[in-house]
Amino acid sequence: MNDIKLELRLVGNISGYFFIADYQRGYRWKEEVEMLLNDISEIEEGKNYCLQPIVVKKIDDKFELIDGQQRLTTLYLIQKFTKTYRPKIQVKYSISYETRANSKSYLENLDFDSLNEDFHNIDEYFITEAAKIIKHWFEKFNNTDETRYSNDDDAANDIQTKLNSKVHVIWYEVDSTENSTQLFTRLNIGKIPLTNAELVKALFLSRNNGLNDQKQLEIASQWDIIEKELRNDNFWCFITNEKAAKYPTRIELVFDLMAGKQISDRERFRTFFYFSNKVKGESNKADVWQEILRYYQKLKGWYENFEVYHKVGYLIATQAITLERLLHESANKTKSAFQQSLDKKIAQSINYNKDYSELSYKHDGFLIEKLLLLFNVETIRQKHDVFMRFPFERHKKEKWSLEHIHAQHSEGLNKKEAIKEWLVNHKQSLESLHDPASTPLIQRCDDLLRQLDDPNDKSNTGEIFAPIFAEVISKLSENGEHEEIHSLDNMALLSSSDNSTLSNSTFDVKRNKIIAMDKTIDYVPVCTRRVFLKYYTDSDKNQLHFWGEADRKAYIKNMNEVLKKYLEINQKEIDL
Repeated sequence: MNDIKLELRLVGNISGYFFIADYQRGYRWKEEVEMLLNDISEIEEGKNYCLQPIVVKKIDDKFELIDGQQRLTTLYLIQKFTKTYRPKIQVKYSISYETRANSKSYLENLDFDSLNEDFHNIDEYFITEAAKIIKHWFEKFNNTDETRYSNDDDAANDIQTKLNSKVHVIWYEVDSTENSTQLFTRLNIGKIPLTNAELVKALFLSRNNGLNDQKQLEIASQWDIIEKELRNDNFWCFITNEKAAKYPTRIELVFDLMAGKQISDRERFRTFFYFSNKVKGESNKADVWQEILRYYQKLKGWYENFEVYHKVGYLIATQAITLERLLHESANKTKSAFQQSLDKKIAQSINYNKDYSELSYKHDGFLIEKLLLLFNVETIRQKHDVFMRFPFERHKKEKWSLEHIHAQHSEGLNKKEAIKEWLVNHKQSLESLHDPASTPLIQRCDDLLRQLDDPNDKSNTGEIFAPIFAEVISKLSENGEHEEIHSLDNMALLSSSDNSTLSNSTFDVKRNKIIAMDKTIDYVPVCTRRVFLKYYTDSDKNQLHFWGEADRKAYIKNMNEVLKKYLEINQKEIDL
């Protein structure tokens, strides 16, 4: 890594002469100006705020401003305005544009009381517009019911105080040999911004940071190993529900967890701020890195432990608890106590004060989904086959959802192609019954298929299809009975894409498709596969074409057996 200087610097302590080279466009912020002021004004008591990096290169007694001109120019304008209320304020830096010779003078002599329209170039226009926004933002406290400040003088005092004591920039000073144009391109045109991970890495691997070459080489090697292991999607999807695309450098997730960064955090560099403060005083950098290693090794240990993998993986997948919280709670527990706490949390995630048979997809879809996910996870875990692990990566990438085992409604069957496909598939199931009484119905299916293929036929196919649909459903249902289709005993998990191809189909048609899918690379959840292979139903009550009462009861019975431990935990809580 190049010789860089990396630190957090209060805005009020930024000083020097900055110039912006001609490879950059000029100042262009407008609505971002008000957003920045709002962010600063809303900093809570006892909290700090960290702005994005200011990337500079020292050239003689000047700084070339490679990245951050929009922020630095806006901060200059804000301080210049607060100076009208607090004359002793000193803006300790100046900015000039290589392509705009008068820009430095224009900024320094800007008069907020007479913001005219006398522009000499496009940069002056945007600078003036930003000045107007700043002036309006401060003055609005006199003219509205805004409650943050009693007047613009209080606002100016608060903003400047926060700039001096709470608002930091990430000061990123690159080596003097760095090619400025190429770096600017990487940061902007190439859309490769400085990330928390890259900044944290610089804390440990930049030269002259207090660590010797051997220690830096060791850290660099360990960093690469961690990053490579987190590139394993099985591992990644075990520890997080976040899409990998959000983390170009995956080790950053570990840093976010350690820093307690929440998804809702508006402060993008909160994680770097956390580690920058931890390593103040260069002597403890090696200790901080060891802390990072121990944190990661615990995650890896959980991933490699068959029991913990399934229990923690389920809790994370269902958002029953955050990984950060689990890590914190595990710190002072024995392995057995930790396992017991996991069991209790799993039980709480499916706690329901009524009979599960009363659950309905329409009202309790989320709970049914959790129950079925746990059923699949526990079915694999309880088999204790270390070579067979639940695929959390497939569950998350394929977005599994609820699928009716046996459908009895024709929602969505309103297009010719959809009706044709339904008729072809269900005609095959009728034929497999070898029931002479089904022959007339099969013939009607054939007749409608011919009509659908005839471009000159103007019949109302919807009216013809409706009674055929009802009769086919009746034939392919046990004793023609219409059970409750939205109850737990008629639901299974399947990937969303596969689910859409099976909707509105009866059990027998779905069974044939599931078997076909299982022969390919498509993944069918273990309990869903067992449903359609009639794994749960006693052999003396088994009939392959229908999903009937015996099947439903056997399905729920097995589910209760697999989830028995968690149901008993919940029952004990009720008894207490």
